[in-house]
Amino acid sequence: MQKRTAHQIADVLIEALPYIQRFKGKTIVVKFGGNAMIDEELKHSFARDIVLMKLVGLNPIVVHGGGPQIGQFLEKLGKTSNFVDGMRITDSETMDVVEMVLGGLVNKEIVNLINLHGGKAVGLTGKDGNFIRAKKLCLTPREDLPGTLIDLGHVGEVSSIDPAVLDMLGDSDFIPVIAPIGVGEDGHSYNINADLVAGKIAEQLNAEKLILLTNIPGILDKQGVLLTGLSIKKTEELINDGTISGGMIPKTRCATDAIKGGVTSVHIIDGRVDHAVLLELFTDQGVGTLLLKG
Repeated sequence: MQKRTAHQIADVLIEALPYIQRFKGKTIVVKFGGNAMIDEELKHSFARDIVLMKLVGLNPIVVHGGGPQIGQFLEKLGKTSNFVDGMRITDSETMDVVEMVLGGLVNKEIVNLINLHGGKAVGLTGKDGNFIRAKKLCLTPREDLPGTLIDLGHVGEVSSIDPAVLDMLGDSDFIPVIAPIGVGEDGHSYNINADLVAGKIAEQLNAEKLILLTNIPGILDKQGVLLTGLSIKKTEELINDGTISGGMIPKTRCATDAIKGGVTSVHIIDGRVDHAVLLELFTDQGVGTLLLKG
């Protein structure tokens, strides 16, 4: 090994050390989605990141999405997907597909990848131990259709989280991998936005960090420059002046709600970058936007 290369590697390890010491024993909730779930190299990169986090003493919990995979499977069945405000209308037949794809195919693929790289992952849905209790999501009437309440079917929101199952796994060598499916008081299954599930779990467990993987660098200003170190107040200002817009608004609201709920910090990071999670956790510069309470 050349001397310069050796020094560069040593510098990386030394830079990571204080972060490893600071976060040892802390819970880190990671929402896995976007390109990182589709690109083969990125999937393996993510799995190695999670395994390394566990091995150095952190307590990672993975929550994953799977919208594109659900859409592809429905298309094979000849079933059209209809959306309202970005949410898939989910009848009983579609919900069966959602459970099969999220709780089966996608969840088990992530579990297998983590295990392949030396971890001990356990796949769960919110129905296991009834740990994600859900209620039907009711949309408020739309401006273009006043007085009309749109029924999204089996689309839900989190009503409560029972942390008992996650506490048990967190005290062991296992890494929970969670599909965002909850169960209602009526016994019906509900598909829930993965960002929201990750945020609520992070709140319930008083997590040190919530990390949301996206397909963009993070929160950008109007000139396209990455912003970081944002307070809740500053984030609200960016939403109000239109800097944060479109699909980034609900993701950012999820982040600020988690911080208000007791999560120490939230990271919105670029999941298209190899080892994005490790770079954000263990380097000074990071690869995304850091949000803090104040």
